[in-house]
Amino acid sequence: QVQLVESGGGSVQPGGSLRLSCAVSGGAPSEYDMSWYRQPPGEERELVARVSAGGLDRSYGDSVKGRFTISRDGAKNTVSLQMISLKPEDTAVYYCNAWALRGGVEHDHWGQGTQVTVSS
Repeated sequence: QVQLVESGGGSVQPGGSLRLSCAVSGGAPSEYDMSWYRQPPGEERELVARVSAGGLDRSYGDSVKGRFTISRDGAKNTVSLQMISLKPEDTAVYYCNAWALRGGVEHDHWGQGTQVTVSS
């Protein structure tokens, strides 16, 4: 059973930076597409960034392009989200996700979330 544990959230002023980390255990992380989602207060969860299982393909939500960078470290079994130029609208609970499709069966795992608050 894959387990995901996020860390690195906190409070920061507008324009500041944070780095989120997701530790992956209990599975074969290299076989999963890894993503970061976020859920602002009172809103639906949205995709922030995704990196493919092989690490070659990355995609970002329009609102974070140019400010956020997703990366994965196969040796450490971690996935990180570097966030710069943070804005108040980036305030949300950020979730790590691991997804794979094997033999027609979806494998979808979520972390518990970490709070990011951007405020002056």
